[in-house]
Amino acid sequence: MSDLKPAAQPSPPPSNAQQALKRMREMIVSGELAAGTDHLEGELAERLGMSRTPVREACVSLEQRGLLQVRPRKGVRILPVSPADMEEIYDILSEIETLAARRAAERHPGPRALAGLERALDQMDAALAAENREAWAAADDAFHRELVRLGGNRRAMTICETMSDQVARARNTTLYMRPAPTRSNEDHRAVFEAISRGDAEDAATRHHAHRQYAKDMLVALLRTHRLSSL
Repeated sequence: MSDLKPAAQPSPPPSNAQQALKRMREMIVSGELAAGTDHLEGELAERLGMSRTPVREACVSLEQRGLLQVRPRKGVRILPVSPADMEEIYDILSEIETLAARRAAERHPGPRALAGLERALDQMDAALAAENREAWAAADDAFHRELVRLGGNRRAMTICETMSDQVARARNTTLYMRPAPTRSNEDHRAVFEAISRGDAEDAATRHHAHRQYAKDMLVALLRTHRLSSL
C-alpha cells in the first residue's frame, strides 16, 4: 500500500462578495472612502468593477463592524471615528487582551510558541529605527493579534477581530500626530518578557497599563484635532 498522501486541494477563489468586503474595508480604513461621505451602491460597484449584489452584501458586513451605515434607497454613509466609540472599544480590548496575556503566561510557552510575538517586536523596533510608521502600525497590529491567539480563547479572538478595523482606522488617522512610539515598543517588550518567564500577574498588569496609555493618547488626539467630524 502506498503511503503517499493525496495532494492538498487548492482553496477556492474568494467570492465576489468576499472581494468586495476586503476592498471596501481597505478603502475605509485607509481613508480612501472618507468618514462622513455618502456613496450610492452603483457608484461603489463601478469603482470595484462588479455588480451591486456583492457590494450590497459587503455593506451589510461592514455595517456590523461599525464602519458604515446602510441607508435604504440612499446608499451608505461612512461613519466617523468617534472618541466615545474608541473609549468603549479600548476598554473592551484592554480587558480581553489583559486576560490573553495572563493566560499565555500561565502556559509558560517556550521560544517556538513565542516566535510570532518576538518577530512582531523585532519588526516594530526596525520600523521605529527607520521612522516608518506604517510598518510600525502593521507590526503593532500583528503583535496584538498574536497575543490574543496565544490566550487560547476563540471567542475573544472573534470579538477583537470585529473591533480591529475601527482601531486601525483611528490609529491611521493619528499615526503622524502622536509622539514616536518608543514607549509602546518598550511596553510590548516588557509584556513579552513577562510571558516568557511565566509571570502571569506582571504580564497582565503591564499590558493593561499599556492599553490604558494608548487609549488616553488616542482619544485625546481625536478630541483635540476634532478628527471624529472628518
